[in-house]
Amino acid sequence: MKYYSTRDKKNVVSAAQAIAQGLASDGGLFVPESIPAVTITEIQTLCKMDYRKKAVAIMSKYLEEFTEDELTAFVSEAYAENYDCKEIAPTRFLDDSTGVLELWHGPTCAFKDMALQMLPRLLTASLKKLGETRKVCILVATSGDTGKAALEGFADVDGTSIVVFYPHDGVSDVQRLQMTTQRGNNVFVSAVEGNFDDAQTGVKKIFSDREFAEKLDEKGWFLSSANSINWGRLLPQIVYYFSSYCDYVNSGKIKLGDEIDFCVPTGNFGDILAGWYAKKMGLPVRKLICASNRNNVLTDFINTGVYDRNREFFTTISPSMDILVSSNLERLLFMLSDDASVKGWMDELKTSGRYDVGSKALAGIQADYSCGYATDDEAKAYIGKLFKDTGYLMDTHTADAYGVLAKMRGEGENFPTVIVSTASPYKFCDSVLDALGEDSSKSGSELIERLSAVTKTTAPKPLAGLDGREVRFTGSVEKEKMPEVVMNFLSKKD
Repeated sequence: MKYYSTRDKKNVVSAAQAIAQGLASDGGLFVPESIPAVTITEIQTLCKMDYRKKAVAIMSKYLEEFTEDELTAFVSEAYAENYDCKEIAPTRFLDDSTGVLELWHGPTCAFKDMALQMLPRLLTASLKKLGETRKVCILVATSGDTGKAALEGFADVDGTSIVVFYPHDGVSDVQRLQMTTQRGNNVFVSAVEGNFDDAQTGVKKIFSDREFAEKLDEKGWFLSSANSINWGRLLPQIVYYFSSYCDYVNSGKIKLGDEIDFCVPTGNFGDILAGWYAKKMGLPVRKLICASNRNNVLTDFINTGVYDRNREFFTTISPSMDILVSSNLERLLFMLSDDASVKGWMDELKTSGRYDVGSKALAGIQADYSCGYATDDEAKAYIGKLFKDTGYLMDTHTADAYGVLAKMRGEGENFPTVIVSTASPYKFCDSVLDALGEDSSKSGSELIERLSAVTKTTAPKPLAGLDGREVRFTGSVEKEKMPEVVMNFLSKKD
């Protein structure tokens, strides 16, 4: 299977090239030339497999250059003792019509682990297949969770270095501590003066700077990405939609072939796009519900077909969704239109901050997607109520999705739905404590202890020991100086 650029269908690469390169040379994102089908009979077989075998079965359909033995080895290493439950990504049922897919049982307690424990293995294998002799620098912009998950995945991996940029005031205390205390000789972390979109724009600029690339090449380096713009990052996420559907079937609450909805807290559009690929492969999904916070640019887009980032940016209690430019939306638009249209829309976004996809593409989007958003106050109220009623504790991003689903059900919509839970509540202790009506005035590890005491739940091991780690990275940089930071770091690695 080959991969196209979303901005030029003639820009064709292999799977290994797409993973190694991350971003297409024309600024586009790589998409598979076709979407492989999965039959109901195959899904029935998947229902009898553990998570690791499901991952091999699904990913192999897109990675024909990789042998089954290779993928089996990668999966066994990626989802091992670093996960705190044997199911890897369990679906917990609140009632017969509501499941919660918990994607945060990995080493950084966020859903990004599901992909970023796989990506380093896929990337290093891809480089070997391509005969690449240069070292690779993984360049990441993060709204909180991707950064730590990427750092954990690539720390001390031979032939790689990783540089992570995060918005200075746009992550939680726990997220910041996780990143700035990261161990590893090949890692570097810096805050950026601005919001996530500033960090992401800065990273994309570096990727598209040919002069910068030439300078790196002279030093024996090239750039790749661990953000969800990299197909090797998006692909492993398709697996857990199949896994959760199987959980629902195995629970006896639905029959094989029955459709369900997935409600996904959404920022950069990668997580929910993985669900779309699963649906198009044949997974019985009726609707993908795109749940936003107050930065509801995607809600407006799905309702109108007009994407407009020219709006006030809000810092919310669900920081991983504080995004006004959702990069992975480009992949969906390509699948519903063509490369020339996508290039035109992305050029409009760059120059005017908005674009209109028209009625045909909008109809395609609305056929698969519903949408809504929740405010901070609503999210907190849902956290408090759910914990009081059921004892189930959720984080702020999951609460946004729960809130959107609750509103839809309040309007008479009641369909079997899985809420995609993207982070442990312990990553956002202050907001969760607020939601429970408890004191949240402390910081960092003290908040973790407080939440554990109040809820009588156990903090995940990766977070419980944060206070004992040395803070290694305290710097902050203006977005214009991000290239200088990358170059200085890599110069020291020569």
